[in-house]
Amino acid sequence: MKIILAPDSFKENLTSLEVAGEIEKGIRRVLPGARCIKVPMADGGEGTVQSMVDATGGRVVRCRVKAPLGNVVTARYGLLGGGRTAVIEMAEASGLHLVPPRRRNPLLTSTFGTGQLLLDALNRGVRTIIIGIGGSATNDGGAGMAQALGARFLDAAGRPLRGPACGGMLDRIRALDVSGMDPRLRRVKILVACDVTNPLYGPRGASHVYGRQKGATPAMAAKLDRNLRHFARIIKRDLGVDVARRPGAGAAGGLGAGLMAFTRAQLKRGVELVVKATRLESRMRGADLAITGEGRVDFQTAFGKTPAGVAAAARRHGVPVVAIGGGLADDARGVFAHGIDGLESATPDAMPLPVAIRKSRQYLQDAGERVARLILIGRNMRRRRGR
Repeated sequence: MKIILAPDSFKENLTSLEVAGEIEKGIRRVLPGARCIKVPMADGGEGTVQSMVDATGGRVVRCRVKAPLGNVVTARYGLLGGGRTAVIEMAEASGLHLVPPRRRNPLLTSTFGTGQLLLDALNRGVRTIIIGIGGSATNDGGAGMAQALGARFLDAAGRPLRGPACGGMLDRIRALDVSGMDPRLRRVKILVACDVTNPLYGPRGASHVYGRQKGATPAMAAKLDRNLRHFARIIKRDLGVDVARRPGAGAAGGLGAGLMAFTRAQLKRGVELVVKATRLESRMRGADLAITGEGRVDFQTAFGKTPAGVAAAARRHGVPVVAIGGGLADDARGVFAHGIDGLESATPDAMPLPVAIRKSRQYLQDAGERVARLILIGRNMRRRRGR
């Protein structure tokens, strides 16, 4: 029996590879001869780097970059097996967790460090860069990122603006100078893992929808929104790229727009990028079962999250899918209409989250065993019908 184990990580608990390993232990209690193939998965958010490194036999790289407020931190990204593809989580350099709550102010934060991560990947000779853009502390339209890659922003007097570009200074930009941007960007494919469709500005734009969680007051959000609108006009005039209404342009405080404008990046659904990079499709061929999962399974699991991506790949090969959740919401059964055939909860009863985390390895093994026993029941039923 060939079983594909392709879960997401359980946030703040286990990596996707660890989750798959514990499920495998439970399965082997009942099916010791099963061929279990672990394919660590993610959806472009937190844990994507580690999952894809584990899935491809790659390695983690560390480099020093500027955090959102300009202090220097050590950030991580991944080089996949073969070294031709880099996987970056922008939150490693420009994430909200890098800014203390009392200092959160998206007028002042910059994506400069994210640009430094891209530059480091270019220095290592990669041909493809996959970048997840969730969890940002920024609202600068990707200006800081572009600046780190060589772009210059000129004021009304034609002078370059000093310091890392941030959301509060976009209205001072009167012209763009991209003549100094790294020429290697033209030879590298940049794919952005982005599952939000917000435009750059307006009521559903970056500032009004996500600004508050980054520390913006209503007045600050209004200013940031005006600044992004102004920045979009300058980009259209000087670069010939209209990012204003593109779906996903407002992701990560407008970093989606900046990546499209300055690097010609393509925005894709995160889980689809991971499915392709991990070669999940080819591994599904000939499988008898696929097991996926995430920390909590609910109806939203069916829309763009890891189990949905795994289910879509499995469905194309006629492979049934079971999702194991750390917990199951009341509306979890809604996933049955979206390619997931069975559900299992790792936690046997309602309990405080710290308890579930502490005993997660045992619970995942037990859940894997329960799934395997159901497989045996199905096998025995087929045998009885065949008599």
